[in-house]
Amino acid sequence: MAKKVLIPLATGFEEIEAVSLIDVLRRAGIKVIVAALNDRLQVQGANGIMVVADQNIDGITSDDIDMILLPGGWGGTDILSENQYIQNLLKDMNQKGKNIGAICAAAFALNNAGVLSHNFTCYPSVEEKIRLDGYSSNKQVVQDGNIITSRGPGTAICLGLQIVKMFAGDEMYHDLKAGLLADFCKE
Repeated sequence: MAKKVLIPLATGFEEIEAVSLIDVLRRAGIKVIVAALNDRLQVQGANGIMVVADQNIDGITSDDIDMILLPGGWGGTDILSENQYIQNLLKDMNQKGKNIGAICAAAFALNNAGVLSHNFTCYPSVEEKIRLDGYSSNKQVVQDGNIITSRGPGTAICLGLQIVKMFAGDEMYHDLKAGLLADFCKE
């Protein structure tokens, strides 16, 4: 059965990150649930691009998904950091040892929930709002236990590929990486 990844969208999310992650994961046959944090399914990104979510976040539980993956963008990150539904979902996912991911500023939302692992990466300068200990400035993607983080828009495809490797295996990872011309992604 295909793995299910939840990507919650809040107003001000980083479009490149969200769309790249959705695209790469779906190419690998991973079911991606794009969920809006607002009552409408249309969510406006940081750069004015509107994305239509599959559904509203309400009712999605940790039992429904294999992973939650947060896109960055400060506007969206602030909302994800303050939204009790998301914060509780992150805590529940972590308690169950399920996979949690964040890219760019969204590591801040993981930290706010108390689930950010010791070793992490994020958009440069965001670590100053989190902590310097455990921060890696020179890796595209950092995995520490069930938590996976990535730096920003330019590393979104790399993060997606690492998740593909976890959920769909090495062959799918290598095939997609070659097809996307993503030689810049380091393992």
